[in-house]
Amino acid sequence: MYADEVLSFSKSLSEELKNLRRDFHQYPELSFKEFETARKIAIYMKELGCEVEENVGKTGVVALLKGAYDGPTIAIRADIDALPVKEMTGLPYASKNEGVMHACGHDIHTTCALGAAKILASLKDELQGSIKFIFQPAEEINLGAKAMIEEGVLENPDVSMIFGLHNNPEIPIGKVGVKEGPLMAAVDSTFITVMGKGGHAAYPHRVIDPIVCTSSIVMNLQTIVSRNVDPQKAAVISFGSISGGMANNVIPDEVKLLGTVRTFDEDLRDSIENWMKRTVENTASSLGCQVELNYRRDLPALINHPEATKIAMKAALEIFDEDSIVVPIPSMGGEDFALYQKRVPGCYFWLGVGNPDIDAVHPWHSPHFKADEEALPLGAALLALTALIACESNESCNTK
Repeated sequence: MYADEVLSFSKSLSEELKNLRRDFHQYPELSFKEFETARKIAIYMKELGCEVEENVGKTGVVALLKGAYDGPTIAIRADIDALPVKEMTGLPYASKNEGVMHACGHDIHTTCALGAAKILASLKDELQGSIKFIFQPAEEINLGAKAMIEEGVLENPDVSMIFGLHNNPEIPIGKVGVKEGPLMAAVDSTFITVMGKGGHAAYPHRVIDPIVCTSSIVMNLQTIVSRNVDPQKAAVISFGSISGGMANNVIPDEVKLLGTVRTFDEDLRDSIENWMKRTVENTASSLGCQVELNYRRDLPALINHPEATKIAMKAALEIFDEDSIVVPIPSMGGEDFALYQKRVPGCYFWLGVGNPDIDAVHPWHSPHFKADEEALPLGAALLALTALIACESNESCNTK
């Protein structure tokens, strides 16, 4: 169903998609500052005959492509923001915005969605339903999806299913990763302040040392994963910042500790929060310190819906051969696409962009991050065909 037509048309767009991506790559913009990126997207989508709404969720763009026949509304989401990273790839189309880089490949996602839009626009006279394209800002700071949802992006018309992709340099070019269930972890942040009584470091018996206390807290919290969590369940407790004191011979009054917690299971998520509170408070008390713990839940786990995943897999089998479809191991990274999935069924999948021959092996957020651009027509075709199948699927109409 449409597969050959979609893939053929997508491949004919290869040069156009490559040029689009390189333009986005040269002019990356940070979260909620994607003004020029959004402007270019809006122009492109208007030229395809879409109904376009700008400044959704501050700097997002929503474009609605209406088909000739009644049917569900299927959403395709692409994130559009870049990172505060100085690019060191040496590419001829490297970032021209100093200190800003598409180091997570959101330029790829945006381009694939634009390509899918062009494919679907060519088929709108046969389209059963509508396609809502969500070009989302601020994924990197976990605020873009929330902002767009609050402004009704999943309504008027109501979205029945949502799909999206993320490039993955660990998956070779020509392959795609699709799986049902957990794909990316829930993201929580911890902000701990340990308060003691400062003084001269040569007289530790006259102070209450928050540095020693903080060190004990860090070590004790590691036993939650190793001793409280079922070994068959995944969890991470990590700390990325400890700050306190200004001199080598002065014990400070307080120390601040910043960390992150990653889980897939909601019950385990609840338990870890409780275990952390107990461990932090008891450790501080045993060493004479006061402590404040702010535990913030940033994002839920990204859980691919069974029916949406079946549709994505069906499309993947049409675009790729069976040997090119991998079942990925769930990632402990987070994604605010999960917020859409809390409201409507959805599936998020990995698009392989790795190729050691062109040094496309570096991880996301690296200043050396590269991607094989041969993935662009594949990603565009996959998004387009997934949306087409979803429009004609009973599951997308009945599963909410």
